[in-house]
Amino acid sequence: MSTLSETLPVIDLDIFLSQPTQSIRVQEECNKAADALITYGALLVHDSRVSEEDNDTFLDLIEDYFAQPIEDLQKDERPEIHYQVGVTLENTEKPKCAVDEPCLDIIANLDPAERPLDISGHHPDPKCRFFWKMGTPPPYETEYPALNAPNVVPQAPRISEKWESTMEKWGHSMKNAVENIAEMTAIGLGLPREFIKDAGKYGPHLLGPTASDLVKYGHKDTILAGFHTDLNCLTIHGRSRYPGLNIWARNTGKRIPVRFPPTGRYLLVQAGKQIEHLTGGLIKAGFHEVVVNEATLQTVERRKESHPDRPNIRISSTFFWHLSSDYELAPISKLSERANAFNSSQTANQHTAYERMKVGQQVQNELKHIALMADT
Repeated sequence: MSTLSETLPVIDLDIFLSQPTQSIRVQEECNKAADALITYGALLVHDSRVSEEDNDTFLDLIEDYFAQPIEDLQKDERPEIHYQVGVTLENTEKPKCAVDEPCLDIIANLDPAERPLDISGHHPDPKCRFFWKMGTPPPYETEYPALNAPNVVPQAPRISEKWESTMEKWGHSMKNAVENIAEMTAIGLGLPREFIKDAGKYGPHLLGPTASDLVKYGHKDTILAGFHTDLNCLTIHGRSRYPGLNIWARNTGKRIPVRFPPTGRYLLVQAGKQIEHLTGGLIKAGFHEVVVNEATLQTVERRKESHPDRPNIRISSTFFWHLSSDYELAPISKLSERANAFNSSQTANQHTAYERMKVGQQVQNELKHIALMADT
């Protein structure tokens, strides 16, 4: 099986950070980043600043957290603010695609061998999630306070004593990397370097690991997170200990099982709905799913041997980078024109209207689709 570096472009942040912005190598790397998001909806990042040890410490902590009794986890739920901080327990979040006609059309147009596992039953995902806010509070009164709520720190002493330092350390590693990708993408799209990054200056960014109990839900072809796109601007992933994440390349419609190169400091970036909206569909949000497959089961057995005292919980190392809630979201005209030309050459083209709205409204619209926010 191929690794991601053999199927997705690899963007080298070291080049971007070590050379002048106007240098030919930096410009080429920025063009490569933008082209990767346009073509695939995803890219692989090499960043020498990233520490695998920090990721391992983070994964250990989140495994320990989700191994707690359910009554301890429930203390950290905040449904009154749409689960935008704290824990979301299993069987709460629903895959939007199960009832979304454009998404179902996309699935129908895929080659049958490349389709995701069936989500037509519209069952909620059996995964849990924890949201840890990593944004800078806006210096103005936001119209969307529920999307900018204070963080929740778990109560168990053995977890709380190292929670904030671990979350902040790994979260900042991924935030730094994804903000550099935002800068590179802007340059590659012919925009000012800070254009996208500034639009997310006060975004409610989230370190959002998911957890799937592989003892309870470890049967082959179990859907842990149904076929979907992310509602934010850019999503960045570190390594998970268990395979199971599949992404779909926009240009081919092929399903790509995510396997990081065996060594090296790599992260995976996917486009979300906000950058799709901003670019008028020139960049499309990337579809993905998390399932239990044969590779997942093989890893479970190996870890039972190598780490018998650790919980069998699949943790995703995921960071959601948002545009600012009060930012006026509207397609950039010159990118919309490129999008129309690009999309007209694609098969099974679907026209999407990207209406002007505040980012906070866009987020609330999406939350209703996935059952995290009630209709009012």
